[in-house]
Amino acid sequence: MTDNFLLELNFHHLYYFYVIAKEGSIAKAAERLRIGQPTLSTQLKQLEGSLGKELFERRKQRLHLSESGKLAYQYAEQVFNLGSEMVEVLQERLTNNRVHVQIGALDSVPKSIILKTIMQAYKMGNCSVSVLEGDGGQLLRELAAHKIDLLLANYPPQQDAKSIFSKPIAKLKVVVCAAPKFKDLKKNFPKSLEGQPFIIPTVHSHLRRELEHYFKMNEIRVDQTAETQDTSLQLLLGQEGVGLIPIAEVAAQDLIKEKKLIVLGELEGVYEEIWLASASRKIENPIAAKLMKAVLY
Repeated sequence: MTDNFLLELNFHHLYYFYVIAKEGSIAKAAERLRIGQPTLSTQLKQLEGSLGKELFERRKQRLHLSESGKLAYQYAEQVFNLGSEMVEVLQERLTNNRVHVQIGALDSVPKSIILKTIMQAYKMGNCSVSVLEGDGGQLLRELAAHKIDLLLANYPPQQDAKSIFSKPIAKLKVVVCAAPKFKDLKKNFPKSLEGQPFIIPTVHSHLRRELEHYFKMNEIRVDQTAETQDTSLQLLLGQEGVGLIPIAEVAAQDLIKEKKLIVLGELEGVYEEIWLASASRKIENPIAAKLMKAVLY
């Protein structure tokens, strides 16, 4: 492609094509872009004319990307994602000369681990930090779209092996905690867990699989009273005496000190792993990059 052609390429037309491809129809794209359908159709034809390729095929009254269209869409996606990334990075760098780091964290990640990560970020340079907690799938999409810089999870996040990078940063021992009324279960642990009510992580959790394997190997049957991926809720239910909670000891240490929960015993060989993930970016967030390279814990 010549330099002259690049100068002639209308990036408004390229963006219109990109939106049409994402929305799947000219009508939906026109509504999103707030321009008329005839105008949008004309500008798409102008882009196809300048490229010398048809970008869509019409089958059963629906638009489908042609082979050339699929290739053009891949490049357009990179162009506009990179443009958004550039604006975000420049705006963040220009605000008080301070780098802004956005960290996503699953509800199941202990708050003490989130706190340590934030404190490590402050040590690595002049920065401000935002923390967004939520569902793993949602946060992973936010990471891939560069809306957050880092993701803390209790499993290795995977979406696109070429764009998402992760590393384990902590391996935490798991104990069974409970309200003081269950103190007699300390005797003959772990066999004393037989038939007891448990508040366990949801099925997506790596710890859930570790627990199921542990109970099976030790021939222990438990009563699964409740499931939650939110560690804070799990701790609250444990305090109320709803059931026993298998949890990373560090996540319960404050309540243990306050004697609102007691440790019945450690589950030998069962660990909660915490992972830190980032997405490939053309313009790296310098603090996030340092955190990914550092030995944090």
